[in-house]
Amino acid sequence: MTGLQSPVGVRSIVTYLVAFFILASSIIFLFDKGHQDHVQMAVDHGRQEVQVKVEAELQEPAMRETTEVEDTSKEECNWSRGQWVYDNVSRPLYSGLKCGFIFPEVACDKYGRKDVMYQHWRWQPYECDLPRFDAIKLLEKLRNKRLVFVGDSVNRNQWVSLVCMVEASIPDDRLKIHIFNGSLISFKALEYNAVIEFYWSPLLVESNSDNPIIHRVDYRIIRADRIEKHASVWRDADIIIFNSYLWWRKQNDGMRMKVMYGSFEDGDARLDEMEMIDGFEIALKKLTEWLGENIDKNKTRIFFAGSSPTHFGASKWGGEDSNKCLNETEPIYKVGYKSADYSLMAKAMSYFETLEPRGINVQILNITELSDYRKDGHPSVFRKQYVPLTKEQIANPASYADCTHWCLPGVPDVWNEFLYGYLMYK
Repeated sequence: MTGLQSPVGVRSIVTYLVAFFILASSIIFLFDKGHQDHVQMAVDHGRQEVQVKVEAELQEPAMRETTEVEDTSKEECNWSRGQWVYDNVSRPLYSGLKCGFIFPEVACDKYGRKDVMYQHWRWQPYECDLPRFDAIKLLEKLRNKRLVFVGDSVNRNQWVSLVCMVEASIPDDRLKIHIFNGSLISFKALEYNAVIEFYWSPLLVESNSDNPIIHRVDYRIIRADRIEKHASVWRDADIIIFNSYLWWRKQNDGMRMKVMYGSFEDGDARLDEMEMIDGFEIALKKLTEWLGENIDKNKTRIFFAGSSPTHFGASKWGGEDSNKCLNETEPIYKVGYKSADYSLMAKAMSYFETLEPRGINVQILNITELSDYRKDGHPSVFRKQYVPLTKEQIANPASYADCTHWCLPGVPDVWNEFLYGYLMYK
């Protein structure tokens, strides 16, 4: 009896294995097909949700690079490569009208901008999701710490954004204060003893543009060997975010930077004139030297923000240059669009790389590509005008349109999502 049962048992086992294999193959096939259907449904749903008038071939939006996505396996995910997705559920992250710390030059809805689509775009990296911003977690991270933005008005734009993103989580006004002290503006979350500051230093080194209020000068002069006045402010910071591109861009072909060596006090003052990018290198060299000699690499994290693009040349996206960014209400949908100048950012990176052998890592917040698509994100004419407009300007609104700074809520919120992700997870 036992001799007859063995072959039957073997046949049963084989039969079960074959059945299991067929069943598993069917499940995998159905899963793959379902996944494809799900993706197609998600795309179709996204197209319906955005509800913007674009060409059919561009409606699956989204601003996709024509170049191949870089291998990000070593860096987990490249956040800077992705697309803008319209999202009126989770965006905006705060109300510009309710943020008590917003500056009038970026408070677009307060100054008459009626379209609000610019507030509802979310940046979606191709290969992952950005970490969800959590103001309380950030404040815990910043407990007993000091974060300082150092740079120009675009960097101040990012500072205002971060303050608005954070202060909404502190409903009690007694637990948050705002302090102006010359070139230094501070936001303090008292419960956490956390400080988020902005320091006006548009050219990094000392210059004739260091006054945060009166700095519009016909010609710019930097002091090649002087940075300590500025550095003394950020020396003890735990986190520093530098940004200095805007003031180094040539406003016209003949624009040049004046560089002062020595001092009048010592009788060895000398004034040279050079191309703007050469002056930028002098400032970078001095900053890099200071960081290498003074920074505590075990305490301070250093970031350098990418170049923030402007949108004055409307012909680049099919408009009229005379209009600049006036009346733009949607992003650029052109696949692979790129118009920003990366030369200054590349120059900055080359200098910061010299600090790596000393164990000092300056992390670049690469926000240039994603910002390049957002011709709709600027204040244009919807901001406070500190100087009365002339009759000619009133007759031609595009003549005074601000296509440099960014409405809030808006694009700089994503820059701060990048910063948050670095601070919390990288």
